Amino acid sequence: MKSALAEQIDRLIDQISTIIVGKRPQIEDCVACLLAGGHLLIEDVPGVGKTTLAHALAVSLGLRFSRSQFTADLMPSDLIGVSVYERSKEAFVFHQGPVFAQVLLADEINRAGPKTQSALLEAMEEHQVSVEGETRGLPEPFFVIATQNPTDQLGTYPLPESQLDRFLMCITLGYPDAKSERALLAGQDRREAIHALATVMTPEELVAAQKVVQAVHASDALLDYLQAVIAATRSGRWFVDGLSPRAGIALLRAAKARALINQRDYVAPDDVQSVLPQTVAHRLVPVAGAGRGSVEQVRAMIDAVPVP
Repeated sequence: MKSALAEQIDRLIDQISTIIVGKRPQIEDCVACLLAGGHLLIEDVPGVGKTTLAHALAVSLGLRFSRSQFTADLMPSDLIGVSVYERSKEAFVFHQGPVFAQVLLADEINRAGPKTQSALLEAMEEHQVSVEGETRGLPEPFFVIATQNPTDQLGTYPLPESQLDRFLMCITLGYPDAKSERALLAGQDRREAIHALATVMTPEELVAAQKVVQAVHASDALLDYLQAVIAATRSGRWFVDGLSPRAGIALLRAAKARALINQRDYVAPDDVQSVLPQTVAHRLVPVAGAGRGSVEQVRAMIDAVPVP
């Protein structure tokens, strides 16, 4: 029999699947990322539903949603906020920027310059921002869901490695299959449908679910396997540089969240393998002459590492 939490997670995934049609594996990845307390990067061409997915997640989780369109002229103060002198109060009053939300959609994040990217780093890592010498905490839970256009498109900047490392997962949606696209063409406008979505999980229930994820058991044998995978990334056979300890911890958190979605209270090697490409590929650079991208290299590495 399913637990109440498992049923809740299934309803969440089912509901978002009515908006983003034919993309259940990617939706499960998104939910796993949020259950693990991580930030999500969605990389794809314009128009495949990246922004719609982020909005649907926020509404279904009852989270306060804010969107910031990243452009080349976006300044840190546009994102974080600014103090403005108010004559009636004879003092400077801080006006919060869009980062003071529970879900920040950083749309087309790789169109902003390095200064704005740096301002976002503290928010993502520390859940706080420093403005004019004062530290201000962000609401909890706090997630950044960023969308990114392919770097070969005009007006884009490659995200620095330090920024990419703050994203627990990076996924792509891709084009819908013929059946799903027909449903999109014949059905209701998806942006209108979002407003009719019910709140499946409250912010408080989400925080409680994250604590359940932390309690998912990882055996010594599983940790041995995880360390073998991490060591393989550092071997020089597939990647220029391997995973950092922080990335290894992130991988374990993602695997625990996947185990919870699979209705288990322990992590299996299958959980690690299922989240590995989404969790580590954006952190790794393939060795020269490999002829394949990071995701393909990760899958080749999975096949080479023995499963306990």
